[in-house]
Amino acid sequence: MMGQLRDELTINEGYQAYLQRYDIEHLLRFEREGRRGFLAMSNHAVGKQRLLLNASGTPEVEHEENWVSLSLLAYVQLWAARKLASTLPQPWERYLPQKTEGFLTPSLVQRDMNRIITEIGTPANSPKPRGFASGRTEGMIQTKRTRHEVIKKGKKSKKLEPSTPIAV
Repeated sequence: MMGQLRDELTINEGYQAYLQRYDIEHLLRFEREGRRGFLAMSNHAVGKQRLLLNASGTPEVEHEENWVSLSLLAYVQLWAARKLASTLPQPWERYLPQKTEGFLTPSLVQRDMNRIITEIGTPANSPKPRGFASGRTEGMIQTKRTRHEVIKKGKKSKKLEPSTPIAV
């Protein structure tokens, strides 16, 4: 343990905090991918592949921020359900040893999430069919998205080497 307040923590508190580190590490791994905004931090397999954190595919920053918020809420649900989840091995994982103590990884919790949601239920009423939406009115003109020029990298300039050695 490090820092100015390290003497205020007991060894047991430090160990418990160390055990909870995976809650963050499974989601975020700091690595550059050339993305803008919040997604400049690359995400680990759970955030990127399983929760589609970087799959928003929109040029609008506000829409991307909404998508990230939804993905993080999904991750919080996985974290909250980690104590209720049980291991559901894939057919090729049947012979692996079963994890009996500690929490499951977020990917394993996601496998069992359908059962957990079915057991818990929801306070919301079931959806009712309401018919078809009226759609766009006739003659409505959609504004086209503004086009931006593609910015290309220029050629690298060659470094000039001194033709004669500099006397010291």
